[in-house]
Amino acid sequence: MFTSTFTFAKGQYGDDFHALDAVIAEVARAIPGYLGEEAWENAETGLISNVYYWDSMDALQALMTHPEHIRAKQLQARWLKGYQVVIAQVVRTYGDKGIPHPLASVT
Repeated sequence: MFTSTFTFAKGQYGDDFHALDAVIAEVARAIPGYLGEEAWENAETGLISNVYYWDSMDALQALMTHPEHIRAKQLQARWLKGYQVVIAQVVRTYGDKGIPHPLASVT
């Protein structure tokens, strides 16, 4: 399993940003191997993180090479004050199933 975490600093964005963001989320969810996602905002820093979970690197690459994702990367400077992407391999996941989580069924 793999994660792709997109952390960004908000800039000025409106409907066009939200529309493209919704398209990318829809594309991701339609890719075979998509396992789920989470989003977090750090109240102290204002940074936002979107974490996507994938069953393979091929599934993740399908999103990375999708035309809408490439378009978003080209336009990001219009809306964001900065970003960081982290791709990681999941070594282990576990929990007590007391909270809903995209990987809860994998544990």
